[in-house]
Amino acid sequence: MTAIGSRAAARPVPTASASTRPRPDAGAARRKREARAAFFFLLPDSLGLLVFVFVPMLLAIALGFFSLDGFGNLEFIGGANYVRMFGDPQFLQSAAVTAVYLVALVPLIFVISLALALLVQQRIPLVGFIRSALFAPYVVSIVVVGLIWQFMLADRVGVLNQFLAAFGVRDVSWLGDPQYTLGTVVVISIWFQMGYYMVIFLAGLQDIPSEYYESARIDGASAWQRFRSITLPLLRPTSLFVFITVTIAVITGGFDLIYIMTGGGPAGSTSLLIYYVYEQAFLFGEYGYAAAIGSVLILVLLLWSAFMFRITRGGRIDDGE
Repeated sequence: MTAIGSRAAARPVPTASASTRPRPDAGAARRKREARAAFFFLLPDSLGLLVFVFVPMLLAIALGFFSLDGFGNLEFIGGANYVRMFGDPQFLQSAAVTAVYLVALVPLIFVISLALALLVQQRIPLVGFIRSALFAPYVVSIVVVGLIWQFMLADRVGVLNQFLAAFGVRDVSWLGDPQYTLGTVVVISIWFQMGYYMVIFLAGLQDIPSEYYESARIDGASAWQRFRSITLPLLRPTSLFVFITVTIAVITGGFDLIYIMTGGGPAGSTSLLIYYVYEQAFLFGEYGYAAAIGSVLILVLLLWSAFMFRITRGGRIDDGE
């Protein structure tokens, strides 16, 4: 037994062969393959952004320093377009209209979409049908939406005016009176977009663990307390996304609906900045001036994006930690 034990003790312990040892450069090779795969995945989208976003953006900024008409006459005029812009009463009016449109539309879409998401999250009869009905307007062409609402809001013969006439309300020009026109466009924009943002909020709500609500109910928290202490804090990333996208959509969008329904009128009451750019470029041939206005819009959006990026630490919500 002693001899056997001594031989076993003297037997060399098997070690990993050189072929089974991980190579020192295995991690570096894997990272290189992952970087190569990421490059080829991002390449198509990056080329699209470069060709269709960044290059036109730079050209528009450069064109703002020139006078260019529809006949190819190009002349460098420095900052004259920008000086003209801030002395242009129509530009200032369009900027004011855009500001009012922004302040009215963004909070209303936010609140209504969140309320609808909270509603359709409940287990109520026909909830699937209700969700589809609320989202349906968003899948319809905005041109069709504008034409339908234009027909419904026509003076005297429109469906809405005929309905209101039964209650003694007559001669309301929803699209012809500056007092009502912008508000009418805001209401239609909310109706058109609320279903889309409802779906986004609904996705955020469904990511909140139900255990939090059950614990709050056991502790006797009311529905408002659960909403304030659980739903709103955990919904902040989704809320931030909705807030940013709605704001950008308001500043850069809205053209189709304005073009179809009001044409910027009456008396410029619905002339958003994006529509004013269209007028200057394609109706009056002031391409350099339109490019300068577009450059200001680009600058506003870049500053807004940088501000939101800053306060959210690169897209992460600051919890005050």
